[in-house]
Amino acid sequence: MNGLLDGKSALITGAGSGIGRATALAFARDGARCVLSDVDEAGLEESLSLVQATGAEAVARTADVSREPEVEALLAKCIEAFGRLDCAVNNAGITGNPSPLAQMDLANWERVLSVNLTGAFLCLKHELVAMQAQGAGAIVNTSSGAGIVAAPFLSPYCASKHGILGLTKTAAAENARSGVRINAICPGSTDTPMMQKFMAGSPQAEKMIKGSMPGGRLGTPEEIAEAAVWLCSDRASFVNGTALVVDGGAVGR
Repeated sequence: MNGLLDGKSALITGAGSGIGRATALAFARDGARCVLSDVDEAGLEESLSLVQATGAEAVARTADVSREPEVEALLAKCIEAFGRLDCAVNNAGITGNPSPLAQMDLANWERVLSVNLTGAFLCLKHELVAMQAQGAGAIVNTSSGAGIVAAPFLSPYCASKHGILGLTKTAAAENARSGVRINAICPGSTDTPMMQKFMAGSPQAEKMIKGSMPGGRLGTPEEIAEAAVWLCSDRASFVNGTALVVDGGAVGR
């Protein structure tokens, strides 16, 4: 069987673990040549080894997506490695430290917005330059269920994920005639190392999260990755500016 992404080159940020790693593996399975990125060098190298073990072409570069020179260098790596950029999944993100809004530390707020929202903006900015030049491309931004509904005690995370949807819609409208599609996925609570760490720090948060899942379980990174594969494939050719919720029904509850 031919893969949905045969012959395409793809960039996946936040690829060192969780949803990013699962996305890299899913893209490789479906025929993409992958550039993987993360700030976690050890996790990134492990993901690269796993992707290469599938027989797929892949390279890796560490980058902090909140720093524009590093994003520029990352995009240059994509072009150097594969000559073009067909797909991108802007997945890098952090949760930050939970706190009531009235007690929220400014440094915590600024760091979460810097990585999650400014990082998505910078990746979009430079990916669009590459894709507009070739007249084609597909970009997926990772938002969250917290981009649609409230996330108590996670105000910067919630604000950043809502902001990603605004960025996505704006970029899609601006590029509707350029051949470049931009969409978002909104994962629900997913069984990732980041989620496990968050729940371990607060039994109350763990109870709230698990209680919010209608199916009684967290999603898997692989289930989220499937949505990104489809949105980047030609089968989603008329899907643009949308937010695809992948959460087992939690938001609609």
